[in-house]
Amino acid sequence: MRASIDQIDLQLLKLLKMNARLSYARLAEELGISESAVRKRIRKLINAGIIKRFTIEYELTSEIRAAVLVKTKPPKPVPEISREIVGIEGVDIVYEVTGENDILVIIRGPSIEVINRCVDKIRSVDGVAGTNTMIIMRVWT
Repeated sequence: MRASIDQIDLQLLKLLKMNARLSYARLAEELGISESAVRKRIRKLINAGIIKRFTIEYELTSEIRAAVLVKTKPPKPVPEISREIVGIEGVDIVYEVTGENDILVIIRGPSIEVINRCVDKIRSVDGVAGTNTMIIMRVWT
């Protein structure tokens, strides 16, 4: 289902991204529309696949995060490789990207050893030609 998105939808998405726990009443107040209109818009955005899930972002001081750039090699298609990588323990999110690399993976773990094991598992996926790992030092939002 393809949904048309207007400025109110975009503002609604922005508000939910900042705080997905805002009540329908508060969202309605912020947007200047009725609470039932907010409910309908959110349902439409979910049904259209625009809102994929409601989640949280977190940062633990005891946790290490890394970005792993992955190069792939034919004949295995990039989406198949991405699906395998998603299932690896420690993988937080997988993006298919343009440029020299085909996939960007964000991983999390309590130690460098755990990060290394996760990267080794990514490297062992059939179709992965190489990786470049960067430890994330600080996050700005």
